[in-house]
Amino acid sequence: MKPDARAIEALLEGTHADPFSLLGVHPGPGGAFARAILPGAQEAQAFALDGTALGTLTRVDPRGLFEGLVDGKPQPVRYRCSAGVHQWSVTDPYSFGPVLGPTDDFLIGQGTHFRLFDKLGAHPIDHEGASGVHFAVWAPNASLVAVVGDFNDWDHRRHPMRKRADTGVWEIFLPDIGTGRAYKYRIVGPDGTVQPLKADPYAFAAELRPATASIVARPGKPDWADDAHRAHWAKADARREPVSIYEVHPGSWRKPDTAEFYSWDDLADQLIPYCIDMGFTHIEFLPVSEHPYDPSWGYQTTGLYAPSARFGEPAGFARFVDGAHQAGLGVLVDWVPAHFPTDAFGLSRFDGTHLYEHEDPRLGFHPDWNTAIYNFGRREVEAFLVNNALFWAEQYHVDGLRVDAVASMLYRDYSREGGDWIPNAQGGRENWEAVGFLQSMNKALYGQHPGVMTVAEESTSWPGVTLPIEAGEVRSSALGFGFKWNMGFMHDTLKYMARDPVHRRYHHDEITFGLMYAFAENFVLPLSHDEVVHGKSSLINKMAGDDWQKFASLRAYYGLMWGYPGKKLLFMGQEFAQRREWSEARSLDWDLLQYEPHAGIQRWVRDLNGAYRNCPALHARDCEPEGFEWLVVDDALASVFAWVRKAPGTRPVAVVCNMTPATHGHYRLPLPHDGVWREVLNSDAAHYGGSGQGNLGSIEAKDGAALIVLPGLSTLMFEFAGNGEEE
Repeated sequence: MKPDARAIEALLEGTHADPFSLLGVHPGPGGAFARAILPGAQEAQAFALDGTALGTLTRVDPRGLFEGLVDGKPQPVRYRCSAGVHQWSVTDPYSFGPVLGPTDDFLIGQGTHFRLFDKLGAHPIDHEGASGVHFAVWAPNASLVAVVGDFNDWDHRRHPMRKRADTGVWEIFLPDIGTGRAYKYRIVGPDGTVQPLKADPYAFAAELRPATASIVARPGKPDWADDAHRAHWAKADARREPVSIYEVHPGSWRKPDTAEFYSWDDLADQLIPYCIDMGFTHIEFLPVSEHPYDPSWGYQTTGLYAPSARFGEPAGFARFVDGAHQAGLGVLVDWVPAHFPTDAFGLSRFDGTHLYEHEDPRLGFHPDWNTAIYNFGRREVEAFLVNNALFWAEQYHVDGLRVDAVASMLYRDYSREGGDWIPNAQGGRENWEAVGFLQSMNKALYGQHPGVMTVAEESTSWPGVTLPIEAGEVRSSALGFGFKWNMGFMHDTLKYMARDPVHRRYHHDEITFGLMYAFAENFVLPLSHDEVVHGKSSLINKMAGDDWQKFASLRAYYGLMWGYPGKKLLFMGQEFAQRREWSEARSLDWDLLQYEPHAGIQRWVRDLNGAYRNCPALHARDCEPEGFEWLVVDDALASVFAWVRKAPGTRPVAVVCNMTPATHGHYRLPLPHDGVWREVLNSDAAHYGGSGQGNLGSIEAKDGAALIVLPGLSTLMFEFAGNGEEE
């Protein structure tokens, strides 16, 4: 039956709800019948993909609508078009069948599809004998969706998509295009309102800001050489491994002279050797996914699946990770599932409705950041985020995700006044939908990628952040993370170090209190970017006293932290006592290393990392109470702290901190074993910029104690060397 004039008009205007029902090749009483829109063509001949001539079509509308009978059964066809002396070929996308299948529909509908990044987005594929790109996007409430791009003059009439009614996914296979093409989706909402052109939520690459189009790309890279690294971590218990993290903003660690940013390959040449030389075990990048606004540092992302174009092609990031792994260095990335920016080209009101976010601003709007909050209770949204976590582990081999702003996800009243939030069904403040999402994410990631770790930035006393999730538990608070940032350690100890040493005796508990809960979770001790921005000052300038005391205090503080139970994290620049606050707009102040106090701090951090890795007692029980024992806990008058770190089968290490400028020439240090204790580290050594006081390399314990020289504002570490008897 020939369609009526209104259907044809809608087809030509790109407003027909089901273009695949009219376009392409269809069976009919007189044989196969073809209909195609071929703008600019005056004549058109149809060919099978193997070159077999199938017939000639007739132009029935001057806007480029062609129709006619073709030989054979319905199949993909290619048209040879002509207009005067000009000829060109067009492979008809409407002559191809769908790419997605009923299994995809079923799993997407259930919210249990763990390969969505293989199905949604833009994928270069071979389909029914042709090479091209398959586009698929979830927009269940849209009345029309078309893909537009540099391959169709951004004309929505050219490629309206097929809707899969059961899932709300729209798809189309466009033959004869490949990677590198820019595209967006033109979406008409349920009320007929045309939305701003939308970037692809599953795009693997994007244009460099301020441009916002998605780019057809292949994620990751095909060839990896990191099997040994991944195999080690797959078998390891990360809680018992040395983990010392160097937190990096890739856009400002160093800046080139002739460009805004180094490429990933350039960064690899400089950053990986630097981290290896400094003894760090992991690099943690602030978010590397695409974001429009530099001062957001990546925490307001519009392209969760796309490494930022600032640093080159996506494969460049994969090469960086591979190179780091081959050098023995892990790579973590900051991941932001808590919220997203409301830029018009992004997820906000994606299909003309509040699709990814809650409609009610009391649930869907974040007052701190003016962003939208994901609707974690919607299974497709949860699947979008869980798949993204799996994507970074699979396609880019990242060793873990540091999950940003977890506290804001867990509580419905986070940063809200009394009437600005909605209690849960039980009348409480817990966001059980977000809890369920975090549990699903951790279960999927740890289940499918052994060796990958997740780290929660969580600043409250939520119980069980790093507890495993037991099967069948309902509304359990256990979240299943591998580690949690110990924000209490950071706040209390920085507050203590900012005090004049003469007053520290009155605040002794700011150091000791943290050991009351140090093993309640698996902790990372974070001195992160958040502590050196927005007027908070750099770490060196947080220390009390004159300049000499500041450097001595910072060395002593780092020594305390590296001897304290928990994994370590230090933001870039703090390893050489960057004086200025960090800014994403400029490089770190590397010229400071020409000055000995700064070079001494750098040498100290390098040696702390070395001792932390080489003395198993310092890391093998970081997360277990049996690895820690106080030696001196109550000497508030002298502001001295001492403890021993230990683990089965290892030599114990005593850590001693003196947080006053007064040197104690004969300090009595209780020790658990009589015999020789080797001085492993001394922050007051001249090599680090100290006064050079120490213990000539070792001390000897008798009757459960040793008399030691304890320099002012210092941390010393002693490893038990034995007592001459068979142990």
